[in-house]
Amino acid sequence: RIYTSKERPGIEVTPIPDWSLINMNHYSSMSLQYSRGCPFDCEFCNITSLFGRIPRTIRPDQIISELEKILSLGWKGGVFFVDDNFIGNRTELKTEILPRIIAWMTMNNHPFFFLPEASINLADDAELIKMMVAAGFITVFVGIETTHEESLHECTNIPNRNRDLITSVRKIKSFGLEVQAGFIVGFDKDPATIFERMIEFIRESRIATAMVGLLKAPRGTKLYDCLITENRLMNAVSGDNTDFSINFIPKMNYESLMTGYKKIIDSIYSPRNYYARVLQFLKEYHPEQKKMFHMQWGYVKATVKSVVVLGLLNKERFHYWRLFFWSLFGRPRLFPLAITFSIYGFHFRRIFEQHFRTIENKGSTFSSS
Repeated sequence: RIYTSKERPGIEVTPIPDWSLINMNHYSSMSLQYSRGCPFDCEFCNITSLFGRIPRTIRPDQIISELEKILSLGWKGGVFFVDDNFIGNRTELKTEILPRIIAWMTMNNHPFFFLPEASINLADDAELIKMMVAAGFITVFVGIETTHEESLHECTNIPNRNRDLITSVRKIKSFGLEVQAGFIVGFDKDPATIFERMIEFIRESRIATAMVGLLKAPRGTKLYDCLITENRLMNAVSGDNTDFSINFIPKMNYESLMTGYKKIIDSIYSPRNYYARVLQFLKEYHPEQKKMFHMQWGYVKATVKSVVVLGLLNKERFHYWRLFFWSLFGRPRLFPLAITFSIYGFHFRRIFEQHFRTIENKGSTFSSS
């Protein structure tokens, strides 16, 4: 028996997490949640079915209390706002939340930098972007999803439709925010050219961290219900949209979809293309955050390990050293970020290669859930 309720609990009574139970040295960032829910209802996303379209938020005092607690435990560095859409309630952000964070960060000598997820219409609100930057936000993850307008209409992605997406990305970046982005292939309306177009978009937009995945249909989404009606749903989602599996019968030829997806990954993560994109991004990146990085032993160990693995042992060493010395002598303030991107790229390639080896070991060109 399944029990459901149309009422959604408020999160303003959520207790402060007990971070003392973890070893903070094992983490690259701490997490904090200001809101739940998203005002948009994309066909493939189950956020609204789980958490609703009206964002529920915690009080400004609780945000400050959680920041105080994290700081008291010795943490300095990244804090990830895990909200479904950080800008779901822009008025509250600008009038209550961000002013408090700005004041607290100034009073405490900027111990953190922040990372949220937000919809691309953030680009339409220069005042909000400026306040986020002033508060210590240095990165934002946005769902670009697809560069094909018909596919955006298909999945009811309202904020991305009828918009010059590259211009929006560049506008956000012009204020000092790095834009990371998620992309999806496998929509019914995707043309055969979608793969080349996505590669070109990622290159032109200078998005260094691009997460490209295959369309999935989780239970609770409009897409899931539609596929059941059309008798195209195969089984449950794997939970990983980068594992070369889909859980429905696509309109595009299956082999063409998988071959095209592999082509995107091969291209954007190849050492030559990836490092070139990172270098171009860093040349154009001028963050406002006064203290983007705090010296920690973990960073030192990661840098030394990157020198050995990427600079000496790996095939990408030429590209690694080029970025290493360019940032060290040309933009030393961005040197830690250059090392971070180098490690990210290695991670992306390794994960992709592991997935592909698994597929090959199964004796099949590609895999489906």
